[in-house]
Amino acid sequence: MIILAATPIGNLGDVSRRLVDALGTVGIIAAEDTRTTIHLLSALGIDNRPRLIPLHEHNEDARASEIVELAREQDVLVLSDAGMPAISDPGFPLVAAAAAAGVNVTVLPGPSAVLAALAVSGLPTDRFTFEGFLPRKGRVAHFSALAREPRTMVFFESPNRLPAALADLVTALGPDRRAVVCRELTKLYEEVRRGTAAELAAYFADGARGEICLVVAGAEPATANLPDGIAQVLALVAQGVRLKEASAEVAESTGLSRRDLYEGALAAR
Repeated sequence: MIILAATPIGNLGDVSRRLVDALGTVGIIAAEDTRTTIHLLSALGIDNRPRLIPLHEHNEDARASEIVELAREQDVLVLSDAGMPAISDPGFPLVAAAAAAGVNVTVLPGPSAVLAALAVSGLPTDRFTFEGFLPRKGRVAHFSALAREPRTMVFFESPNRLPAALADLVTALGPDRRAVVCRELTKLYEEVRRGTAAELAAYFADGARGEICLVVAGAEPATANLPDGIAQVLALVAQGVRLKEASAEVAESTGLSRRDLYEGALAAR
């Protein structure tokens, strides 16, 4: 069986009893960094010395089939350096390969930077989307593509790129979009800084240290009214856009009904 196990994201006191038990008995561990796993075993006072298999972003595709075959006969514990494997960490190719091969996969839940950041952000939690690590390049376009996303968004970012990322957030979504920077969650110097995109960009202009989660508020509901929407449709039609496509485009950007826009524009022509 493949056992995905969440490890503490900072505070060792968050380790679960189930993880301690598994670490003390399992014979094989597939680890993102075997040195981190050895340190974890030592910090928890665990004497078990399982076989350690490196499983990281550079080798996980190649090692997946080997680990799946091992898991047919015995339990294989899968660990990332912090948090849950397969969530912006190694593990997804392994789980996919195990599922395809009919090998059981289970999970030992635990600490999650995504959920911790969302919970303390003060932004809506009823619906959210996890967007993973921000790209190194093209962040303005990346943010712009999410401009109308109504759900709260959670991103990972490195501390050295945070100032540029926040500046790009201002450019793409405007200075008043609400956001939260969560730094060093569960650790001694934990910081949760809330504000507008512009306020956060100014505060972190000189950089930051530690692990970073960026939580961004979703777009406000569209406030456009139907007459204005119909006028936009007619303007697009005047530019040569077909009525059906123009109605769809305005509906997407305003939240108005595509059918109402189509019928209203048709009647107004």
